[in-house]
Amino acid sequence: MIIEIKVPQLPESVAEATLLQWKKKEGEAVARDETLIDLETDKVVLEIPAPQAGVLVSIVKHEGDNVGSNEVIATIDTEAKAASAAPAPAAAPAAQVTEDKKRVAEAAQAHGVEASAVGFGTAVMPAAKKLAADAGVDASQVAGSGRGGRVLKEDVQAAIASGAKPAAAPAPAVPAYVLPQGDRQEQRVAMSRLRQRVAERLLESQQTNAILTTFNEVNMKPVMDLRNKYKDRFEKEHGVKLGFMGFFVKAAVHALKKYPIVNASVDGNEIVYHGYYDIGVAVGSPRGLVVPIIRNADQLSLADIEKTIADFGKRAQEGKLTVEELTGGTYTISNGGTFGSMMSTPIINPPQSAILGMHATKERAVVEDGQVVVRPMMYLAQSYDHRIIDGREAVLSLVAIKEAIEDPSRLILDI
Repeated sequence: MIIEIKVPQLPESVAEATLLQWKKKEGEAVARDETLIDLETDKVVLEIPAPQAGVLVSIVKHEGDNVGSNEVIATIDTEAKAASAAPAPAAAPAAQVTEDKKRVAEAAQAHGVEASAVGFGTAVMPAAKKLAADAGVDASQVAGSGRGGRVLKEDVQAAIASGAKPAAAPAPAVPAYVLPQGDRQEQRVAMSRLRQRVAERLLESQQTNAILTTFNEVNMKPVMDLRNKYKDRFEKEHGVKLGFMGFFVKAAVHALKKYPIVNASVDGNEIVYHGYYDIGVAVGSPRGLVVPIIRNADQLSLADIEKTIADFGKRAQEGKLTVEELTGGTYTISNGGTFGSMMSTPIINPPQSAILGMHATKERAVVEDGQVVVRPMMYLAQSYDHRIIDGREAVLSLVAIKEAIEDPSRLILDI
């Protein structure tokens, strides 16, 4: 019986997707629920499994092809048997490198650095990266068999089986290419679908929104003292660490309730006021920046928010966030401070009308009651769409966030 393998139904917000790496070749046997190929959308990477066991008799769509919902990409014969074939050649050992890598390694040695510190622009798929990290293998030294030299999970497994050495300690950072003087090499790497979509949305935001940014600073000492006092009991009671992002989500919801226009959005000539608070939290992933949504954040406890954020962070690294979790949102919080940023002007995530930027906390001299004291201070930046949000609401909503962080009891008393 011939079964068609189709692209799953994509959400309305996702027009098409790109096929990445076929796990099987035509004529090879496949098991039920075995992953056949990865499908990259502008939000997540999806795995397409085999609905039944059989033989992959034809591949209709190839790696790099763009496909839409319900499009046929392959067929499986559930009654056929895999054709006998000569054993596939053994995977290249982890130490094997291309001629270009040899040249770079030689140049690196000449500059007194380890070759492993030199990047070659090879993409490592999330599953492969995790497996390599768990096994202590340097993924950058694994020969990739995927499209464009991508390192797949199977490549790492082969490297481990061949006795790949554990990854060495990081060497001093050097430029991406360390080549002999006069050698002006370039490398072109195709943008991932996620990166293309991020670029489109950022340009759309700048071209359609009247973006302004208001700034303030917040004394983090009250929250830091509260966290230090209760963090051990909090983790024991709720099974999750008490961070700072949960406080900012709570403070943002507090401010959005006081100033609903900041939680609204523009739809043509209409303003849509949202009676719910879906807060996007920007997190890093191997594929780039993603913004999963905390739904109905106003109805969640601080512990529930922290659990949700921790879960998002873990699954973002594993590439397991769903399209639904990355769609929607009425307000976004981005924490550039985790990377050391002191100040930035975040760009609004359409169709939202505002975004909060958190930054690094640094001890600074401030004046309190006429006295100069040292306090852990953080700069806050809120970008907003001036088409519907006036300066008054933008400034006061940011002040409300500041006051809630500096006096967390406000969140309990709702004042």
